[in-house]
Amino acid sequence: MFVHSRRRTRRGIAALLSAGLLGLAGAGAAWSATAPTTPSVRTCSLSDLYVSVGGKGFAAGSVFLPIRFTNTSTTSCSLRGFPGVSALDIAHRQIGPAASRVHQHFATVRLTPAHTVSAVIRTTNGPIGGHCLRTSTYLRIFPPASSASVLVPASWTICSGIFQVGPVNTQGTF
Repeated sequence: MFVHSRRRTRRGIAALLSAGLLGLAGAGAAWSATAPTTPSVRTCSLSDLYVSVGGKGFAAGSVFLPIRFTNTSTTSCSLRGFPGVSALDIAHRQIGPAASRVHQHFATVRLTPAHTVSAVIRTTNGPIGGHCLRTSTYLRIFPPASSASVLVPASWTICSGIFQVGPVNTQGTF
C-alpha cells in the first residue's frame, strides 16, 4: 500500500496493519491476485505474461477450459475484463466466430510476480441443438486490454454455436 505521508503515527500504522491483515484473511487462497489498492498498478502487457491452458472440465452438458495468465515480470501488474479468444486450425485459420463474453460482473485483479489468474472458456459437450465445428489445434488469446496475441496449443471443439469466455478472476471460475 502506498502512503503519501512521511510521518506515521501509531494509530496510522495500526490501521494499515489491520487493513492489510483483514485483506489477506478475506482473500483466502487468492492472496496472490487481489484487487489493486492504488491506481498506480500498471496494466499487464503480453510481454509480462505466460499464457497457458489448464485441463478441461465437464458439468451440466458443458465443457470448460481455463486460460491461465502467469506474471513472469518482476513487478506487479493488473488485468481487468475479458480476454479475446478464437479457435484456430493447424494452418492458423480461424474456426467459427471468436468467443463471446458472458454478461457478468468483473473486477480488476492485481497480479504479483510469479502468480496466476484465470479466465474460463465454455462450449457444449457435444451437438445439443446444433452441430460441432472441427477441432482446433490452437487458441489465439489476447489478454484483456491488449492488441497483441499469443497462440497456445489446445484441442477445442465448438459445439451448438456456443463459445463463451468469462472475465479474468482469481477463483478460476466461469
